[in-house]
Amino acid sequence: MSTNTVDHGHDHAHDHAHDHGHGQPTGIGRWLYATNHKDIGTLYLWFSMIMLMSGGVLALMIRSELFQPGLQFFQPEFFNQLTTMHGLVMVFGAIMPAFVGFANWMIPLQIGCADMAFARMNNFSFWLLPPAALLLATSFLVPGGATAAGWTLYAPLSTQMGPGMDMAIFAMHLMGASSIMGSINIVVTILNMRAPGMTLMKMPMFCWTWLITAYLLIAVMPVLAGAITMTLTDRHFGTSFFNAAGGGDPVMYQHIFWFFGHPEVYIMILPAFGIVSQILPAFARKPLFGYASMVYATASIAILSFIVWAHHMFTTGMPVTSQLFFMYATMLIAVPTGVKVFNWVATMWKGSMTFETPMLFAVGFIFVFTMGGFTGLILAVTPIDIQLQDTYYVVAHFHYVLVAGSLFALFAGFYYWSPKWTGHMYNEGRGKFHFWASLITFNITFFPMHFLGLAGMPRRYADYPAQFTDFNALATIGAFGFGLSQAYFLFFVILPTIRGGAKAAAKPWDGAEGLEWTVPSPAPFHTFEVPPIVK
Repeated sequence: MSTNTVDHGHDHAHDHAHDHGHGQPTGIGRWLYATNHKDIGTLYLWFSMIMLMSGGVLALMIRSELFQPGLQFFQPEFFNQLTTMHGLVMVFGAIMPAFVGFANWMIPLQIGCADMAFARMNNFSFWLLPPAALLLATSFLVPGGATAAGWTLYAPLSTQMGPGMDMAIFAMHLMGASSIMGSINIVVTILNMRAPGMTLMKMPMFCWTWLITAYLLIAVMPVLAGAITMTLTDRHFGTSFFNAAGGGDPVMYQHIFWFFGHPEVYIMILPAFGIVSQILPAFARKPLFGYASMVYATASIAILSFIVWAHHMFTTGMPVTSQLFFMYATMLIAVPTGVKVFNWVATMWKGSMTFETPMLFAVGFIFVFTMGGFTGLILAVTPIDIQLQDTYYVVAHFHYVLVAGSLFALFAGFYYWSPKWTGHMYNEGRGKFHFWASLITFNITFFPMHFLGLAGMPRRYADYPAQFTDFNALATIGAFGFGLSQAYFLFFVILPTIRGGAKAAAKPWDGAEGLEWTVPSPAPFHTFEVPPIVK
């Protein structure tokens, strides 16, 4: 490592002249052929914002149909297309690319390296996403419309859909390939390109959570590819993997899908844990409590995530021994998660805390994520789950984890790091308004769904009996409020921050630690050409 440092010192004047000769690329080419990790991070973030808004429109269409009993706007078939595409767009189009955008932007800055390990592959893994998004969006227009098999694409429904199903399969293949390449890039960058003196146990928590997430992605994305490829061959090439009439087993699809799908939910929350673990110490002005235990807890969650998949399948008629195994394994995964929540609270304990917007979102995250975690623990209990399977209780549970978990952490990360990205401070009053509007409308939307589920309202239905009317009307009003809050975030927070606002200091938060705060704001096109030495 030290020889590298000396070499770079040698070439530094030469590099500098080289830069000034060429400068940074401009125009459309800068984005089309981007190899700079910051530009690629920006592309990912804008892509995920567009997908978040699209998925949000689908969600509001779903909620407007459910405002009252009876069929208002859509036929049940189209309603199921909406629920399916909302899930696919949000999971594969909004949340995952947003976290990859954060990884691209922040990991090289946090570990003190000049760029990601494979710059061109980085470009390719982003540009696989827009065609995939286009496939999903245009699948509404083909005969039979988009796939309506639910985002899990269960057989036998998925083997009977029209060409929209094939488009969804192709889109997920592209997004999966993008995820695998992005993950390889992250693993190699973190393991091989840390600044001299930065041991693994000195790395920021965000880098740790992403390293572990990247390993998870590399492990499970091929499993999803297998499941949807078998579906494709069942549809077109006469195989019978999931067709009982041909000797196949539709339940086998569920086993394969959830072996991907359960680690996937941790893929969508671990980077959120990393962001929150960066923000809390900065605004509590004291180090993260129990750093090593946080690293081990993250690794434990990742390992345990491989042995809990069938808790999604308690109603498929599995033997009681299997039910017990998956029930206890699922409860066990609550332990490392509890360790994390305890450490976050202990980090804030007796800190000199201030509540700027990043901190509000981080604390809001802990509150709502913990609620989602508790309902998950309730669903882990087999006899209870059999009652609540496929009801709105499950919808409430996973939206508490994914919207209030992943999305709130992404907002927190935006407010925390955007001064470094844009060189401008966001408007604090608007940020706080965005937080309170989001938190309140989120709970108005999803809290009533617990009661709907306990009362027996099934999910993915376009119509319902009259006794569910009031809570559904409340949820719909909340959903429109939540959607408007995110439109406010885009037009009154993000765009004004990019265009201008108070100039940001290199280190805008006095409690913030880490190499990313040693470079100017906005971060220059080339950073750390000479690796910093970490003491």
